[in-house]
Amino acid sequence: MNAQLQTITQLQTEPIQPQLNIPRWNLALRIAFRFSMVYLGLYCLATQLITAPTGADIPDLATVWPLRPIISWIGAHIFHVNASLSFGGGSGSYDDTFGWVTAFCLLMIATVATVVWSRLDRHRENYAGLHKWFRLFVRFVLAGQMIIYGISKVIPVQMPYPSLTRLLQPLGTLSPMGVLWASMGSAPAYEIFTGFAEVAGGLLLIVPRTATLGALISLAAMVQVDTLNMTYDVPVKLFAFHLILLSCFLLAPDVPRLVRVALSTQAQLFRSVRANRIAFAAQMIFGLWLVGVSCHYSLGVWNTRGGGRPLPPLYGIWEVKQMSIDEQLRLPLLTDSTRWRRAIFDYPDRMAFQRLDDTFAAYGASVNLPERTLALTKSDDKNWRASFTFQRPAGDQLILDGRMDNHQVHMELQLTDRNSFLLVSRGFHWIQEAPLGRW
Repeated sequence: MNAQLQTITQLQTEPIQPQLNIPRWNLALRIAFRFSMVYLGLYCLATQLITAPTGADIPDLATVWPLRPIISWIGAHIFHVNASLSFGGGSGSYDDTFGWVTAFCLLMIATVATVVWSRLDRHRENYAGLHKWFRLFVRFVLAGQMIIYGISKVIPVQMPYPSLTRLLQPLGTLSPMGVLWASMGSAPAYEIFTGFAEVAGGLLLIVPRTATLGALISLAAMVQVDTLNMTYDVPVKLFAFHLILLSCFLLAPDVPRLVRVALSTQAQLFRSVRANRIAFAAQMIFGLWLVGVSCHYSLGVWNTRGGGRPLPPLYGIWEVKQMSIDEQLRLPLLTDSTRWRRAIFDYPDRMAFQRLDDTFAAYGASVNLPERTLALTKSDDKNWRASFTFQRPAGDQLILDGRMDNHQVHMELQLTDRNSFLLVSRGFHWIQEAPLGRW
């Protein structure tokens, strides 16, 4: 009797623990979680996503046994590439062969693991507890990368101010990545701003209550970064894409709530339903009108001064190989301001000569192709005229003869191959074995 009373007293004094009613996850959600956990977990463990934030010289797991022999074998026997020798130093850090084969191997391992896991654990209702801990892991992995890369921009060392050598380097000799690095480095205030955004995303990820906001900021920042990587051919496309995946994993449970907030009902302008419908239609029409006007203007500019403009008959960059004035040969001396270095024909109605000191003299230009004549004018002197006849002995050769500033001028020019400029010819590369290379 005393034992029963004691038990009743304990039940009355002990707090009642609430029972959480966690709904059953549907099959697709359970499979998606299994795959996401295995693949993202392996990728984080196998690459610098885990090792970089420690600051220690710890090799990525993909570079040691047992993953490295597997990656090398897959590269050699399936893709017929030497993934072992082409490793660039940091699996997944760069878009080299080793990084891509690593991602493929982890994808295959995750697929097989998901199938086996789904078979053995098919009666599980949900993974709420496991998701909670894996979400914590992903938060800190992503936060580490956001803070590391953010600080390297807040203290602008990732894209430093252009060096003296870079300041003297012609734009055309830069790669697209070189242009991006130079432009970002030359605007340190903007680089610092983007760094603060990345640091803010990382810090918010660390705090549980602000993790969703941190994931949103991280997603926006990484979408921008990966877009720059793709369009400027920066060799960290694969790495940045996985940071996007980590951000999406963190945001996935909150997507319905975020959609509801984005589509929340706004205050009605009028009391009448009919008036509100008319107002809605007017707003849509106004939006379409803005799009139409903007497209019309931009297409007009594109077709007259942009990439869709007609090209002049003498289009190109022409090197002045030989030039004479009043039958006197003019050597390419830096002290001679009347000796041209190049002639540039880029637009139908104008051209420019480049002097030996790399300054330019711009002229209005009119080419009469049937008569093979070239007429030049100056915008600041309506009475100034120069006229030339031209010959094209070959497609890449041009001879100009005429009068300019009351002098008889003769020029022999050679067409420069546009693809000789790295900025033009670099192109896009999914795989880059030399991460920094020539840029």
